[in-house]
Amino acid sequence: MATSNHNYDFSSIEPKWQAYWAENNTFAAKDFAEAPTFYVLDMFPYPSGAGLHIGHPEGYTASDALKRFKKAQGYNVLHPMGWDAFGLPTEQYAIKTGTHPSITTKQNVANFTKQLTQLGFTYDWDREVNTTDPGYFKWTQWIFMQLFKKGLAYVDEKPVWFCPDLGTVLANEEVLTTPEGPRSERGNYPVERRPIRQWVLRITEYAERLIAGLKDLDWPDSTKRLQENWIGRSEGAEVRFDVDGHDAAITVFTTRPDTLHGATYMVVAPEHPLVATITTPEQHASVAAYVDKAKSKSDLERAELSKEKTGVWSGAYAINPVNNQRIQIWVADYVLMSYGTGAIMAVPAHDLRDFEFAKTFNLEILQVIDDAGEAGKDADGALLEAYTGPGKLVHSGSLSGLDSESAKAAVIEQLAAEDRGRATTNFKLRDWLFSRQRYWGEPFPILWVSEADYAKVDDSLKSVERPVTCVVEGELRYAIRLSDAELPLVLPEVESYTPSPDGQSPLSKAGNWLHVYIDPKTGATAPESKDGWIPGIRETNTMPQWAGSCWYYLRYIDPRNPAALIDPAKEAYWGMPDLYIGGAEHAVLHLLYARFWHHVLYDLGVVSDPEPFKKLFHQGIILGEDGEKMSKSRGNVVNPETIIESYGADALRLYLMFLGPLEAMKPWNTKGIEGIARFLRKAWRLIVGEDGEPQFGIGQSDALDPEAERVLHATIKKVTEDYARLSFNTAISQMMICLNHLAKAEALPRAAVEDFIRLLAPLAPHLAEELWQRLGHAGSVVDGGWPEYDASKLVEASVKIIFQVNGKYRGDAQLPSDLTQDEALAAAKANERVQAFIEGKQIKKEIYVPGKLVNIVAV
Repeated sequence: MATSNHNYDFSSIEPKWQAYWAENNTFAAKDFAEAPTFYVLDMFPYPSGAGLHIGHPEGYTASDALKRFKKAQGYNVLHPMGWDAFGLPTEQYAIKTGTHPSITTKQNVANFTKQLTQLGFTYDWDREVNTTDPGYFKWTQWIFMQLFKKGLAYVDEKPVWFCPDLGTVLANEEVLTTPEGPRSERGNYPVERRPIRQWVLRITEYAERLIAGLKDLDWPDSTKRLQENWIGRSEGAEVRFDVDGHDAAITVFTTRPDTLHGATYMVVAPEHPLVATITTPEQHASVAAYVDKAKSKSDLERAELSKEKTGVWSGAYAINPVNNQRIQIWVADYVLMSYGTGAIMAVPAHDLRDFEFAKTFNLEILQVIDDAGEAGKDADGALLEAYTGPGKLVHSGSLSGLDSESAKAAVIEQLAAEDRGRATTNFKLRDWLFSRQRYWGEPFPILWVSEADYAKVDDSLKSVERPVTCVVEGELRYAIRLSDAELPLVLPEVESYTPSPDGQSPLSKAGNWLHVYIDPKTGATAPESKDGWIPGIRETNTMPQWAGSCWYYLRYIDPRNPAALIDPAKEAYWGMPDLYIGGAEHAVLHLLYARFWHHVLYDLGVVSDPEPFKKLFHQGIILGEDGEKMSKSRGNVVNPETIIESYGADALRLYLMFLGPLEAMKPWNTKGIEGIARFLRKAWRLIVGEDGEPQFGIGQSDALDPEAERVLHATIKKVTEDYARLSFNTAISQMMICLNHLAKAEALPRAAVEDFIRLLAPLAPHLAEELWQRLGHAGSVVDGGWPEYDASKLVEASVKIIFQVNGKYRGDAQLPSDLTQDEALAAAKANERVQAFIEGKQIKKEIYVPGKLVNIVAV
């Protein structure tokens, strides 16, 4: 297998070792091996047509290096790869070309696999998963059925962003605010607010647990804060305001019930269900126009603090429950239906947005918390800004004089006694919209039946909490689940992948697939009627891309099991990932949704640990050479294949890790890779001679000189510690220092050279394998173990001692590291330059800092 060319020919060396790893399953994980386990998990990619960009190899190089390091240390390492392959881009391509999404997905996966292999990334490919594989999404569907059975899935008409051009609902994060109005992130198409039937998951049922579980996780603090803020736990009161002249009430949540006497108006969201009911005839046209205009604004745009406040009075009044004052009810888009109850009590004296709104529309501002002189006021004593802090209550009836905390408790007690409110905990987190009106996604394992037929259905096929109903094909119908034996429910062939103009999925046109007959006892289906069976209609929405990515880390452990999502024995053996590496852009939604599903699976007894990802690491973003985020429009995208052609995969891997701390944002610099390439060539020349055989000097000596030996053992120690904490940049710097010392030796002990190769192997595996083989080893360098340092050899034989006179440098000398104070002082006084500054003077003081300096004070 040896390469004949004595030069470092990466273009032939790298494919050779990539083939070797694949043929020998070098990095296959072994279930139930006696070695300690280590499970390193990458956030699996969406296999786009564009292929890998330079951001992918950064995190993947880190995990691949860690895998090789841990395996060399004797661990049984699980490091798999898979594909988050359902998604909108593939479906859009299908709509344009007529190519089935599965064909495009297969081509893209093949390209990604080729690129990953070119980079020397070695995964346990026997455990590969693909979210579009029926054997995989069978269990995605099974998990949804458990959610349905537990009452955690329901159907509702929700005002959502709908993109007619894409034919699908978009999440808030997929909508851009532009001068032309809200647009889709993908394709830059116009979007609008539209009520559409959606499947929704009750993630809010787990809000408390999702916050509580964060405290024990080894995650970046910034990511924990993002999750906490997204869930948004707050304690306060739910307060009911009766609408004057109507048999209706508006409920609000407030964290400041102590300010209730200062509520001088109310605001409801434009989508609030009572808007049409309470609006007076005189205000109907104005309110209708305002509501229609609000449909074109994103939630982010509406909630922006700095935006100009807009609104319209409904003509209606509410009754403040603590003082029975009539207060106006306004409609304004800065209140969101998706947060709280979609209505607020406005206390302009003590809330920034309410203050600005009141100023804009000349509404009453009543101060009810004494600011103790902290708030700015005009000459008449009126507030110039809202005071949001605590204080003593004023203008609050019998509560005046109480401090804020005491007043909160008193107000809640009063409201509860009068059945007008109660203490409660609120979460900003909303239930999870879990539908897409498109083709390329997991079909829901749900059937819709008539009310009469629903009574015939076995309870095991129903939602335990309450029936799930909606209007399907013009009739109120009830949801039941499929039989487990019917899974996976695969997508039918359709004539067109384009959703209908009204937002219905392409599946709604799959007639033969859509209408079936159902065994009401088991949930089995058939295209033809059978005795005792009932007619039904399949659900036509598909699941969002998030579904398959919520649990893939579990399937890696047991990827080919047809009978269970995961074997409990294998789950107990491997446990949850020891390290999860991925971009910070997934810090909220993916991690939150995956944790929610995992908590549900824990409750079901499928997994034994309530949290999926105990340790999380975010790699930083690599910027273009211009310091900007890479994008095709800027023309600053770096193609990994181009770099590999010019410098080799090992050089790219090392350079990606050498750019800076793994977690930092850093700019790419193609010229900088030259230094790394020289380092690799130098390592090659150290070991390989002109004839392609090991250098003559290797093995001609039994020991290094003391300083080189100290550097080697210091390098083993530092590289081992740096790899363990993913500090690859400093590990590479130390290996460069070590190589310089080794290169100075005329003869090298074989053991020293082998130690250096094993240290280099995780980051430059192709080169290390070739060097390891040329030294006469059979098999992979990763099976050669990991070097250990000798602590006794870390002590420097000599140290540089600085000589000072009166605190100023006057000379230095290389002296034994174990010299005494008397020996150090004697050496200093023997130095000619020192003698020139102390001759004829009285020595007042002599200072010796061991191993560093001597300072002589002379006058």
